[in-house]
Amino acid sequence: MGKLKALLLTQGMHGMISQVEGMAKALNTEYSHKIVRLSFPWNLVPPKFTPISEIILKDKIYLTESEIPDLIISCGRKSVIPSIIIKKKNPKVFTIHIQDPKVSLKNFDAIVAPEHDNLKGDNIYNSKGAIHYITEQEISKASQYLAEKIKSEKIVSLILGGPNKYYGFNSDQIINIFSQIKSIFVSDGYKVIIIPSMRTPKETIDLAIKEMGSCGHVVNKVDKQAYLSAYALANYVVVTCDSTSMISEAATSGKPIFVAHMKAKKNNYRFKRFFELFKQMGITRDLGEKVENWTYNKHNEAQRIALELKNKIAN
Repeated sequence: MGKLKALLLTQGMHGMISQVEGMAKALNTEYSHKIVRLSFPWNLVPPKFTPISEIILKDKIYLTESEIPDLIISCGRKSVIPSIIIKKKNPKVFTIHIQDPKVSLKNFDAIVAPEHDNLKGDNIYNSKGAIHYITEQEISKASQYLAEKIKSEKIVSLILGGPNKYYGFNSDQIINIFSQIKSIFVSDGYKVIIIPSMRTPKETIDLAIKEMGSCGHVVNKVDKQAYLSAYALANYVVVTCDSTSMISEAATSGKPIFVAHMKAKKNNYRFKRFFELFKQMGITRDLGEKVENWTYNKHNEAQRIALELKNKIAN
């Protein structure tokens, strides 16, 4: 299959961009990205109650004949209706939505949803964990990026997420994680690399510098090369529990992963199913469990799902 043109639709959040770009790369497409913005009040209304009409769009999507893509890859609820609108105008466009669209599944040619979402249907492709744009090759290329910052043969990389509707990410919780890292790893001679994400509050980064600055290297801003390098250099990876996407990205490294759990503000069966799945697959353990080496096949579901989708797209 030659290179296809793909239009990516998201709300602009990092996790969504990672998923659509990961799928676009795995499908070997030439892609462009459109940030979707909906007009009030439609930006507050669930997709199933939103009219399939361009009146909902804050920024109209104009496509010339040459700009009409072969594929639309969308993620997030605000991209659902725009994808359907383009498909109705251009029936030959193959539409892929990542995550549960919360509308009739028949509106899309394919839906890629993580297994822990428990979504079923003839056009559903279930992934074990989240689709993302991190590749094994990128991790390898970035290996020396932080090498001068932290010279040690014993390294643990801590990947920090941020608050969401399930986890408060308060200072007491973060200090508890830092204390565990010191007790388990620093006391045994490990140096620590700390990597923030786009959702990590500034006060959390400041706290990391204060509490952990003497234990290794704290990256004080979002830096993709540092993120990749942290995986390449680490003997162990610790990821906070608030993001299935970050844990899925970490699994591309093949390094043993500990999940740093925090008390949830409310129960989420999706998170619980995800944690159970990755434990069963031998990818993760809980921070606090015995530190020992374990191995698993480097995990990147985008490639596997893409192979299945290519056959359907070709037909």
